[in-house]
Amino acid sequence: MTHLFEPLSIRDVTFRNRIAVSPMCQYSSEDGYANDWHLVHLTSRAVGGAGLVFTEAAAVEPKGRISPSDLGIWSDGHAEALAKIVAMIHNFGAVAGIQLAHAGRKASTAVPWDRGKIFGEAQGGWSPIFAPSAITFSENSQVPEALSIEGIQQTIQAFVQAAKRSVEAGFKVIEIHAAHGYLLHEFLSPLSNYREDEYGGSFENRTRLLQEVVQAVRQVWPEKYPLFVRISATDWIENGWDIEQSIALSAQLKLLNVDLIDCSSGGILPTAKVPVGPGYQTPFAERIRREAGIQTGAVGLITTPEQADHIICTGQADMVLLARAMLRDPYWPHRAAKQLGQDKNWPIQYDRAWG
Repeated sequence: MTHLFEPLSIRDVTFRNRIAVSPMCQYSSEDGYANDWHLVHLTSRAVGGAGLVFTEAAAVEPKGRISPSDLGIWSDGHAEALAKIVAMIHNFGAVAGIQLAHAGRKASTAVPWDRGKIFGEAQGGWSPIFAPSAITFSENSQVPEALSIEGIQQTIQAFVQAAKRSVEAGFKVIEIHAAHGYLLHEFLSPLSNYREDEYGGSFENRTRLLQEVVQAVRQVWPEKYPLFVRISATDWIENGWDIEQSIALSAQLKLLNVDLIDCSSGGILPTAKVPVGPGYQTPFAERIRREAGIQTGAVGLITTPEQADHIICTGQADMVLLARAMLRDPYWPHRAAKQLGQDKNWPIQYDRAWG
């Protein structure tokens, strides 16, 4: 029976266990650059025993940032700044992954501790912001411009260039962010995509941009390295994106050489009522894994070693992605190994603490 601390091999990359540090925005960059905060934050999770350590969402272009303090990967300088961090993560036994993202109509906001207020140019934000259709996220949001066909092609190329820079920085996993109400999710959901061209309307059309991004990125991303896609498995709103569409999309992404679907949910509208609870999104990972025949990652209020191990042992997912639990305890994997009776894998320098 597969368990939480069994290695996982995808293509030519082997993860030492099934525990991943989920992408978590730190809102600590200036002009998109990684700095000492990112070095300490990400490397400590590698020392802590995770198998895969993701950066936060890295914007593929400046107008694709959520806030002015987001991480970026739109310039060669960003890749150079990340390369040292990637090397440190690998030096301590984890695999370094990067999440490529575009915020779409949720761009140009303040950092969360400033309550995410909408930023105009006078406050360090930008305009215009872009979306599939000129529909706001909320009544207080900026009105986005609908992306033109030319703009769509430029966005695809921004993802491609970001993927090339990710190779240069030394990453071994890319995750394309198509969840949480950001640009690629906005194209998927009928609640935000009102287009009448080849990128709107039918399921085939609404999924076209994501599929084109995946195809383009896979062409420049080394064949030996895994490609993940994060999706919101449901919008939690009637007549929105749902699990059935997610299963169909995942089956198509598998044919495009995507290796794993990271199964999150929500984010398309602030009015969604999400039934949050322990492991509340895990059933999506299980259904997509079983019905689309693709590897999945489970995320969302996975907090205890027993819970995480149960998800893997019962075949609900191939990997668990931890967010808040990893913020609270960078050494969660080591504590889990001790609690589950697995072989000790913590650094020898800390051996006295664990006993």
